[in-house]
Amino acid sequence: MLAADFTRFNDAHLRHSLNGPNPTTLLNAQTESAQHLARSALAIVDTLNAQPMYHSPAIHAVYARVRQLAHLASDAADHLIDAVDLLDHTRAGLPVELGDGFLAVVTEQEARRGAGRCFSLVASLTALGSSDALATAELFAVERRRGFVPEYRPPALSRTQDSTLRAVARGDVAITGGKPYLRREDLRVSISTIRALESRGLVMREDCPAWGRGERVHLTAAGRRDLAASFARPRSTAPAAARPPARPAATAARTAAR
Repeated sequence: MLAADFTRFNDAHLRHSLNGPNPTTLLNAQTESAQHLARSALAIVDTLNAQPMYHSPAIHAVYARVRQLAHLASDAADHLIDAVDLLDHTRAGLPVELGDGFLAVVTEQEARRGAGRCFSLVASLTALGSSDALATAELFAVERRRGFVPEYRPPALSRTQDSTLRAVARGDVAITGGKPYLRREDLRVSISTIRALESRGLVMREDCPAWGRGERVHLTAAGRRDLAASFARPRSTAPAAARPPARPAATAARTAAR
């Protein structure tokens, strides 16, 4: 899923700085990851092209959003390549372009500062990739399933579980010190909800390389399927607690969007 790939890229990016002895190794690795993101987004465009469908305004918006994600990832890769070139040329004593075609030999400290600016720009380019990818998948699913009742009905989720599943898909949920760490202040996620989703095989934990976070919570294949199914149906509110507690309302539908 493209959203999860953006999350992993951003986590790896946040972990590192260019102060180490060999920053080009990090920059080259992130360049490959950014290029992979761009290829993945363009592959989605190819998949869309292969599907016979009416190109409504919503579908046109889906195309535009996916292409924008590809461009952002490609631009990120270009900035990382620029950073590598700046460091390599400086190390070799070669002049570098400082703008408007002006060439000069810079110090290693100046080169690292310039590479650092490229590195920071990449973080801003890809920061919203996960949430944008998720929103685009939902837009596509809702439009394609308009007027249809999806066949697949996953097990019911409470409203809290459903919102947590979406937060996980956006890359907003990590765990540190046994407690959820949330990127957005308006979110409330409990460890018990995460464990409940884990017990149902909908989410999993991965080691998270970003600063201060022990584990990142990601969707499993089943979690992606069930979340995608919910896109085609309005989210319902779980019934109020009773004695015995009532089962939560179902929120299900089927879509092939990833």
